[in-house]
Amino acid sequence: MWQASSATGVFAGLAAGLLVAVGVLGFLMFGSPVLPVLVFSLISAVCLFGLLRSYPHDVLGVCNVVTLIRTALVALLTGAIFAPPAPWLVFGIAVIAFSSDGLDGWLARRSALTSVFGARFDMEADALLGAVLALILLAHGTVGVTILVLGFSRYLFVALGLVWPALQGELSESYRRKTVCVVQIAALIALVCPLTPSVLLPWIAAGAAALLLYSFAVDAWTLIRRTA
Repeated sequence: MWQASSATGVFAGLAAGLLVAVGVLGFLMFGSPVLPVLVFSLISAVCLFGLLRSYPHDVLGVCNVVTLIRTALVALLTGAIFAPPAPWLVFGIAVIAFSSDGLDGWLARRSALTSVFGARFDMEADALLGAVLALILLAHGTVGVTILVLGFSRYLFVALGLVWPALQGELSESYRRKTVCVVQIAALIALVCPLTPSVLLPWIAAGAAALLLYSFAVDAWTLIRRTA
């Protein structure tokens, strides 16, 4: 069901303004605005579609604005994938993006604007941050291809669900899953931090990857048993 509301109008206006900011900052920081602008345009289009289809409130809320700004920061980070290394710049943007995680959920609950859309928006913003940081680390040779486990395990899980329907089931909220997500992003930020000793990089990557794979294995087993 399509439902235009003031929320969609506010979202579209904010997204347009942020798109300009992403383009300008992408050029100034990384020498090219093309990839950040393309990524944020795609994010905005998908989110606007979600708002029109299923958002139940007429007010967008500060909660969703915070998540939108976080995705703009993540889109901006994509400019670092093909640019010369800028570790402190990447680290700073990543820390700002990560620090807003959890704030949007708290704001949604406080303002009674919780929604399936908002929860999904928040989750996908986190997943995208992990994927972009992993690609930056891989592109600049900081760590090996194993870093892709930290960046793309969720997308692999979703892809497996397309061929194994049991994995498409709903999972209840889990403190373990939330904790592992925090550890995943924190590990990626530690890996891009210029102050992290190089000798620790493979250990941080391997430890966080093992924990993430364990968490996904638990979820997969839970879903498979449910349909057995």
